[in-house]
Amino acid sequence: MMLLVPIPWDNRAWALPFLSILAPSERYSEQRNLQHKKITDWGRQMIRQLRRWLPNRSLVVVADSAYAAIELLACTQGFQQPVTVITRLRLDAALYDPAPERTKGTNGRPRLKGARQPTLAQRLADPHTVWETVTVSWYGGQQRTVEVATGTALWYHTGLPPVALRWVLIRDPQGKFDPQALLCTDQAVTATQIIQWFVLRWQVEVTFHEVRSHLGVETQRQWSDLAILRTTPALLGLFSLVTIFAHQLLQEQPLPVRQTAWYTKALPTFADTLAFVRKQLWPVTLSFMSPAQPDMVEIPRALFELLTETLAFAVK
Repeated sequence: MMLLVPIPWDNRAWALPFLSILAPSERYSEQRNLQHKKITDWGRQMIRQLRRWLPNRSLVVVADSAYAAIELLACTQGFQQPVTVITRLRLDAALYDPAPERTKGTNGRPRLKGARQPTLAQRLADPHTVWETVTVSWYGGQQRTVEVATGTALWYHTGLPPVALRWVLIRDPQGKFDPQALLCTDQAVTATQIIQWFVLRWQVEVTFHEVRSHLGVETQRQWSDLAILRTTPALLGLFSLVTIFAHQLLQEQPLPVRQTAWYTKALPTFADTLAFVRKQLWPVTLSFMSPAQPDMVEIPRALFELLTETLAFAVK
């Protein structure tokens, strides 16, 4: 689980890991005759833990389609202060109107749902569907114009509690990506806000790439279960710690960006952040050759600083 937070020196949000669990695969459980715990069960447990830590804070969880499960969404709505979840929604999901009010004298248990609504796939094909053109923050920090249709419904499956949600259909006027649907468990959130929150989820993938490239995640050799439990969470946490260290050291000043002749970039990356923190934390003891030559150690200072700069950007 990562915190999506704006980074002052980068003018965009980063995903900072703060909670990790080991989720063994189904094959792992079968080989050891263990009861398998689904990824949605782990996700529900993590959200419960987060709500315990922050009982009064408004929480928005953005997840990929693996977590679009009625059981998980119903759990997040059942808290004393519900947690808002945004994720993808299947175009063939069974959506219903809210259950009608129960009239006095009606026998039997209360109805859980109302009339069946058209599927989102049917709404896509329906020429009477009302579309709105909006401009949203898109991947890569760009602005993009898309068409959206939205509404509220109950997502229901037999034997499971119904989940109240807002659905959002998105299509590209230029036809560069296929139509897709999102859901939000807070029906009061606007379609534009739902899209922009969901787009931020891409930063989670960026973090996974950065920790593999610069911190050695998935390259370590581990010989015990405890090492597996400890090492990867520690490396993920290091990504957040490096970011926090840089924030404290910069004191709202811009972060230097390393440029090369073949690659220029306008904004700093985690590689720049890591190099900056390394140079600040490395203990450097200068032994001057003589008071008359303060710029000399064992090698010229310029060469010494060049070597330090090179080492700071070294990839693990």
